Amino acid sequence: MPRKNASPGKSRDTSRNSPPRRRWLRWLLRGALVLFALALVVGIPVFYVLDKQVRAEFEALRWQVPTRVYARPLALAPGIRLDAATLEIDLLAAGYRDDGVGDTPATYQRNGDRFRIATRGFTDVDGPVPRARIEVVLAGGRVQALRDRAADKPLAAARIDPARIATLYGNVQEERRLVRIRDVPSLLVTGLQAVEDRNFKHHHGVDPWGVLRAAWVNLREGEIEQGASTLTQQLVRSLFLSRDVNWSRKLKEAAYALIIEFRYDKERILETYLNQVYLGQQGNQAVHGVAAASEFWFGRDLSSLRTEDMALLVGMVKGPPTYDPRRHPERAKERRDLVLSVWEELELIPPEEAARARAAPLGVSARPGLARNRNPAFMDLVRRQLARDYPADALRGAGLTVLTTLAPSAQLLSEQAVSDTLGKVQRADGPPLQAGLVVTDAHAGEVLAMVGNRVPDQPGFNRALEAQRPVGSLLKPMVYLLALAQPDRWSLATPVEDTPVTVTLANGRTWSPDNADGRSHGTVSLMDALSRSYNQATVRIGMDVGPDRLAELLKVLAGLRAPANPSLILGAVDLSPFAMAQSYQFLASGGRIQPLRAVRAVLDPQGAAINRYDFDTQPAQEGDAIAARLVTVALQDAVRNGTGRALLNDGLGRLSPAGKTGTSNDSRDSWFAGYTGDHLAVVWVGNDQNEPTGLYGSTGAMKVWSALFTKLPTAPLDVGDAGLEYGWVAADRFATTEEDCEGARRFPFVAGYLPPDHASCRERDWLDWFRFGGGDRADERADRDERGAERSDDRRDAPRSRGEEIDAERERIRDLRDRSRTRERWRQRRP
Repeated sequence: MPRKNASPGKSRDTSRNSPPRRRWLRWLLRGALVLFALALVVGIPVFYVLDKQVRAEFEALRWQVPTRVYARPLALAPGIRLDAATLEIDLLAAGYRDDGVGDTPATYQRNGDRFRIATRGFTDVDGPVPRARIEVVLAGGRVQALRDRAADKPLAAARIDPARIATLYGNVQEERRLVRIRDVPSLLVTGLQAVEDRNFKHHHGVDPWGVLRAAWVNLREGEIEQGASTLTQQLVRSLFLSRDVNWSRKLKEAAYALIIEFRYDKERILETYLNQVYLGQQGNQAVHGVAAASEFWFGRDLSSLRTEDMALLVGMVKGPPTYDPRRHPERAKERRDLVLSVWEELELIPPEEAARARAAPLGVSARPGLARNRNPAFMDLVRRQLARDYPADALRGAGLTVLTTLAPSAQLLSEQAVSDTLGKVQRADGPPLQAGLVVTDAHAGEVLAMVGNRVPDQPGFNRALEAQRPVGSLLKPMVYLLALAQPDRWSLATPVEDTPVTVTLANGRTWSPDNADGRSHGTVSLMDALSRSYNQATVRIGMDVGPDRLAELLKVLAGLRAPANPSLILGAVDLSPFAMAQSYQFLASGGRIQPLRAVRAVLDPQGAAINRYDFDTQPAQEGDAIAARLVTVALQDAVRNGTGRALLNDGLGRLSPAGKTGTSNDSRDSWFAGYTGDHLAVVWVGNDQNEPTGLYGSTGAMKVWSALFTKLPTAPLDVGDAGLEYGWVAADRFATTEEDCEGARRFPFVAGYLPPDHASCRERDWLDWFRFGGGDRADERADRDERGAERSDDRRDAPRSRGEEIDAERERIRDLRDRSRTRERWRQRRP
């Protein structure tokens, strides 16, 4: 029987009869439309805000690039003083590595006194210095030969790039060196994409297939185990987001990446990534960017990296702590070799190059190429001198380059001299000894080394720069300098009374200083008074020139304000080793006023000089130069015959050094200042409690100086004869005499200022040679009889007027000179 039709007017409900699958599809479609609508309503404003934020932050992206501080470059030229040990110290300080070949920048090969060196390019005060491959041959403590290996020709001069000695960071401790993408090796750029983001050129910030793959793994594991970050997403995470692992951050990361890809081209994104990527850590200092990483791990710039070096950097992107080649070399090599295999598979490198690179060692430098302010005392001086031109913290994070005068070899040898010597002279029951030391270039006034603590790399109180201690006899040469600047009154041969002296002070009291040995020495030459450090003679000279002039001299030489008291003559003033080095620089430089400097120049991020600190190198005024040379002669005598003669026992007589000891009351402070043809060093030894040490200048500070100059290559001190003339002076009077006279002594004088009198020991008639049969004994007998007769005649003569006495004396001198010439003619005729 046929089915009845539905009642008219009633609609048919087809949804109930639809299959379940179709119903779910409808609901999904409706939900998707709703979500899409919500995305449009909410997403557009959100993306608008995010776009504005990202653009503002990305456009204003300004990294804090640290300011780097460098030592001086090592200048090489045939003839300069240098030995193999010192050259190697400078190379190692600059991060060079002995690889047995010396062809790759920052490497060298040593074969005895012959070095093959491949230098790095760098920027000096006068502009860029290209990298080079040179050969240095040393002999006899000098550079014997210098050759350009690439051109196979001799070199007149060369420079080895300087060591980095400090870093001035900004608000964040980030090590970074900015580079343009065109300056990055192409293999590093393409190799990074091949390993980290093979689809970088084609995606738009997010790789969908990578997202799906990572999502599946994370769903399977129940937590976020794997990411699908593109290089753009990695950059976003590094620049703008935290490292929290959650879905919210991943969504925001993807949004940022899409916006950046929409706004900027691939080259801009990749260049930013290369400057931002995290590639290492030293303490609290993070290493960012491939350029900084190249210096940190290999001690070289990007352009000198080899295939295996670039593969290691790319491999470390995955996790620098995990693949740290210094801590985990095996793990790092495994990762590096994996990268090389990927490059070989993608034909970025040929198979033979891949095999060679896999067989190569990691090649990282033993020490990070990241200076951690290893020289705090010297850096104190650098900051003090820069503060004159730059406000506090103006240099930090500014990306500048500060070129200094520090010589790494001189610094290391100074530190060793302090440490080793104090360990030897430290008394078991005595206070802990401390030291301050300053080394300068005697010609240029550059500070080459500074030690402010027995533990040299320990920051804090800088005794070389800040310790103010009584200098004692170290100030005496300045007294004699003032006297010798008056050649019509004083010379090194001038007799001085080293006898008890009493000075009346301004308050009516008297001052009667004693000598250190408690004895007076009678009449002595001015040279002996200085070289033997006689107090009483020095006070007589100082009172003659005036304490006020001595105080003024200290103000001119070192900018010091010292009280013009008589006690200043014997060094009753508190000064620092640096202040004394500044004063002695006048003597060491031959009479030039040279402000000591620690900074050579400040360069901007492009290498152009912002400030140069080239001081006037005009020659000294003639009078200053001559007086300084005379004082130097006396200080050389102090080493040969006076308070510094222990240096001869140490084998330093070869340097003909000039030096002066100093000791304060109760042996609380031990001082020594000495200089050679190239270097000046001032040393203080004492203790922070100002307690007696039991050390004198010669038993404390001078031993530190000796330990330094035993190893430091330097030229002997040659005073020269410019402006001087030498004469033999009689032993018993201030008069010239013959060289072979008993007790005669040779002194330098300012030219034209020899003693006016002549006391000959040959005052005899040429006929005496016949009378006594010739020979030296006849000459001596004739001279003795003649002098006896003259004395008898003087006693028999009646009193004469002053004019007659002068005329008679002139006649006698003329007669003696005539007879002397006759004797010389007869001597020449002897068979």
